[in-house]
Amino acid sequence: MSEQTGPAEDQLDPTRALRVGLQDYDLSEDDLAVLDGERDEHSGEDERVLPVVAIIGRPNVGKSTLVNRVLGRREAVVQDVPGVTRDRVRYTTEWAGTPFTLVDTGGWEVDVHGLDARVAEQAEIAIELADVVVFVVDASVGATGTDEAVVRLLRRSGKPVVLAANKVDDARTEADAASLWSLGLGEPHPVSALHGRGSGDLLDAVLAAVPDKLVGEAEAPGGPRRVALLGRPNVGKSSLLNKLVGSERVVVDSTAGTTRDPVDELVELGGRLWRFVDTAGIRRRVHQTSGADYYASLRTQAALERAEVAVVLLEASERLTEQDTRIISTVVESGRALVLAFNKWDLTDEERRHYLEREIETDLAQVAWAPRVNISARTGRHTDRLVPALDVALDSWDTRVPTGRLNQFLSEVVQAHPHPLRGGKQPRILFGTQASTRPPRFVLFASGFLEAQYRRFLERRLREQFGFEGSPVEVSVRVREKRRR
Repeated sequence: MSEQTGPAEDQLDPTRALRVGLQDYDLSEDDLAVLDGERDEHSGEDERVLPVVAIIGRPNVGKSTLVNRVLGRREAVVQDVPGVTRDRVRYTTEWAGTPFTLVDTGGWEVDVHGLDARVAEQAEIAIELADVVVFVVDASVGATGTDEAVVRLLRRSGKPVVLAANKVDDARTEADAASLWSLGLGEPHPVSALHGRGSGDLLDAVLAAVPDKLVGEAEAPGGPRRVALLGRPNVGKSSLLNKLVGSERVVVDSTAGTTRDPVDELVELGGRLWRFVDTAGIRRRVHQTSGADYYASLRTQAALERAEVAVVLLEASERLTEQDTRIISTVVESGRALVLAFNKWDLTDEERRHYLEREIETDLAQVAWAPRVNISARTGRHTDRLVPALDVALDSWDTRVPTGRLNQFLSEVVQAHPHPLRGGKQPRILFGTQASTRPPRFVLFASGFLEAQYRRFLERRLREQFGFEGSPVEVSVRVREKRRR
């Protein structure tokens, strides 16, 4: 039988009709990949935990060129100026039949500020989350003061390190690589990322350095759900973890900042195991901290990336602070599910509770969707209410809306509340799909730009219709024009 469908069939299946209509618009390969990736069930992709290899080094030593060489294609942006790569970028590749995840990072520098500090911060978080680190040094220049600072950082991390002596283009320059033994990281592997010389031997050394237990194995699907405890210093995170565990697992002191390293703990709550991570309090913006506080803040962010849901502790007996709202924003930006826990509830009176509600309405309006739990970490009061709140947030984080139902919803909303005219034209939503979960990400194809206010309106309506309590929701718009005949 023919698989062609007629108008009557399209009326019965509006999603198919809308998809057919999209063929009249200029769609990129990425657009088609999003549309082809539609499914109403969770992804059936290979969920094996892969080793993570981070490429680290100061600016302009050839990290991205090496990434492209390993991948066998030009993916990472390469320019002969430092600082082109700013964020961590992940790729999946393989060598000798072994798949692994490769992480490209921006150049690491000491004593930097502003954007450069954020680049260095991202590189340090990449080290925290890696199984093996490839430290790239420009052999033609030799070890610099920055390289030696990176070595100290790598030693503190305790991660296996493979030293790549880059820009060794021929046998004559191999002596340059030998001089890097002085860094104390073992054998320098001479490579030319540009020409491919020595890259195979380097990758053999990288795979040989992969530890038996991978960082990502704690995150494997089907294991205990991962919960990060976040909050400003001395808000009660360690006290709460001790109460949940039932023992003095974590040092508790009235001095703010006692906790430096994240502490993983399996906790039985509601008859199930959860993996809780108590983290050092986020004190100030990372690039404004120094010493132990700086690395504690980095480890806190790395712990958040390993988590699925964050419980942010707030002190109910005190006014909400800028630190509180910034920590919550960090969770939302990371795409993790969110539960707000108001600690020291037993120390608040009616007057304070009245003012707290007003503060929540004004300062936390952007996360009105987050479940709230009022607890006392000291006495354990109402800590049992954490489980229902965590379940709700994680269920929302995992939620997938069927494509047909989503487009029916969009059609009804747009008919009732069309987008305002812009320049005499009215943008039209052509088609919508949920690109992914964890968190829910929606992609809308439109005939024109949708204003930020209208996108926020759509997000509110999505929440009203489908819930998403406790989960961020991302709505992006792809403007596509009709093909010229």
